[in-house]
Amino acid sequence: MGLEEEIEAIEEEIANTPYNKSTEAHIGRLKSKLAEKKEKLQNQSSAGGGTGYSVEKHGDATVALVGFPSVGKSSLLNSLTNAESETGSYEFTTLDVNPGMLEHRGANIQMLDVPGLIEGAASGRGDGQQVLAVVRNADLIVYVLSVFEIEQYDRLQEELYDINIRVDQEPPRVTVRPKIKDGIKITSSTEQDLDEETISDVLREHGYVNADLNLQENVSIDRLVDGLMENREYIPSITCVNKVDLIEPDYKETVDEQLRERGLDPEEVTFISAEVERGLDALKDRIWDNLGLIRVYMDKPGRGVDWEEPLVVEKGTTIGEAIEKLGGEMEERFRFARVSGPSATHDEQQVGTEHVLEDEDVLKLILRR
Repeated sequence: MGLEEEIEAIEEEIANTPYNKSTEAHIGRLKSKLAEKKEKLQNQSSAGGGTGYSVEKHGDATVALVGFPSVGKSSLLNSLTNAESETGSYEFTTLDVNPGMLEHRGANIQMLDVPGLIEGAASGRGDGQQVLAVVRNADLIVYVLSVFEIEQYDRLQEELYDINIRVDQEPPRVTVRPKIKDGIKITSSTEQDLDEETISDVLREHGYVNADLNLQENVSIDRLVDGLMENREYIPSITCVNKVDLIEPDYKETVDEQLRERGLDPEEVTFISAEVERGLDALKDRIWDNLGLIRVYMDKPGRGVDWEEPLVVEKGTTIGEAIEKLGGEMEERFRFARVSGPSATHDEQQVGTEHVLEDEDVLKLILRR
């Protein structure tokens, strides 16, 4: 029996096993075994080569446009950037990953239109493994849905979950430390719904015979397995609904209801038409907000403040980290900095490397000669 058949058999057994306290440990072992075999299959697929869709990251952040064929991702990419992607008015799959650069608020944001996903992509069907590997390297996922096919959101979620992408989740607060003897010891800062036997069985299935496990949250079996695996990616997402120019106004209520059924607040979904370029400014702003980027304007010696090309960094960046991104000899020559703007208590506040910058700060570096 090949790996794919083994995975299917385990999935079928999990689906056919009623979940209750008496079966909990068994299901935990099955899910652990399933995770290990899926990882092995992915490693084999990666080693096997194939066409591949490796895309080098450029710019200040990378965004993946994720959607099924013919939802308008290529048209959207073309409208947002200067990319030219092959499109048509028929059912199609983009032939390759198409990158483009969105320039917004002084940032260069790499936009990737990945080939249209298909059901079973996580199992390798239709180059699905390579396609989804591109998504794993993104800083933000933008789900692109057709206004007529909101239900595709469910399938997209499943495909990404199966390729070990955890959308809009934080990593489990689970730490495990192997040791030489004394078996498995479990400590927890909160009450657990899982019993210790189930937790221990999951650890043993992952090869831990002697280990200290610390849980900082009430974990489900899936969260526990995720916490033990190193191949999970945790990526935020936003959703946009395309082709709104093709519907009557009263159909919007139906779309809103379909979104709510999937846990999506219509107020937080961006409604667009890539074809007639409606709603694109709102989408750009939402992308910016969810990437968590800030702009820092550099006050350059003899030239004043550069308002045209800010330094773009992540929220929470310190001056020391900003200097590291700027590169050169600044780190060795740094004396202190002067900051004006939201993070400063007054204009030209003198600060050190630990000062945390905020959006639209003006930064002047004082360096040794």
